Amino acid sequence: MILCAGEALIDMLPRESAQGEACFAPYPGGAVFNTAIALGRLGVATGFFCPLSDDLFGAKLRAALAASEVDHSLSPGVDRPCTLAFVTLEDGQARYAFYDTGTALRGLTEAELPDLPPSVTTLFLGGISLVGAPCADAFATLAARAGARVVMCDPNIRPDFIRDEAAYRARLAGLIARCDIVKLSDEDLHWLMGAGDIAMLADRVRAQGPAIVVITEGAKGARAFTAQGTTQAVATPVTVVDTVGAGDTFNAGFLAGLSQAGALTKPGLAGLDPATLGAALQLGVRAAAVTVSRAGANPPWAREI
Repeated sequence: MILCAGEALIDMLPRESAQGEACFAPYPGGAVFNTAIALGRLGVATGFFCPLSDDLFGAKLRAALAASEVDHSLSPGVDRPCTLAFVTLEDGQARYAFYDTGTALRGLTEAELPDLPPSVTTLFLGGISLVGAPCADAFATLAARAGARVVMCDPNIRPDFIRDEAAYRARLAGLIARCDIVKLSDEDLHWLMGAGDIAMLADRVRAQGPAIVVITEGAKGARAFTAQGTTQAVATPVTVVDTVGAGDTFNAGFLAGLSQAGALTKPGLAGLDPATLGAALQLGVRAAAVTVSRAGANPPWAREI
């Protein structure tokens, strides 16, 4: 089972009322939550961990996980409110304003971490859950407890959300060193590593420990960098409605491709051949193409690809 550990929140998406007024509609979301939903819909055994509020929004999150066949039994119910993310769209690109003080997510401490059962073979982390204490430190601790499990991280960096950049960078560096797979958008890569050639910067990230570094480049597709070289998948052309959940869906497709090939183990990743890696990248970009072709984070089911 792939356990996705990180934020579950409510995306407040811009809509128009019947009276023509601007308004927001609540949808289950969060980067790690979206990846869990996408993995469940792709038919991969998937679990999710994050404290879930006992409020009406927490109930909405639980229902969405169950509907996409994601096991959330490790996620405790807590008497803290749900994180809200108000989304605005600029030329189809999502911008976020987070309301996260004292929430189910942000208040997570190490005492609420689950013991990882043997059924969990891969751990996926990322998103805003890695930004602020105490939850960011708790998730980093969970990664440190992964043992022989494969660990993948997508920090999905939101610069406007970061209050202590030095602490965040230090936490990311520690996590990247523990990871087998690190995925970054090209924007994330430049924020983290500075200006320069993408291949050169990706190899610098890989030198910190991961066996695979994946860089997504929007309409250009995605590239994976390993000790054996570079593998690329070209993006599927679609009419973009918005980009909410695109990277999260890519992560799910990529993990699903590796899992279905029997390669989602540390030895499997170390000996990964370009054809298997390329197929996993291609599943990621194809799944993401479906998501961007419709409103909000609405990943495809396997039958839709």
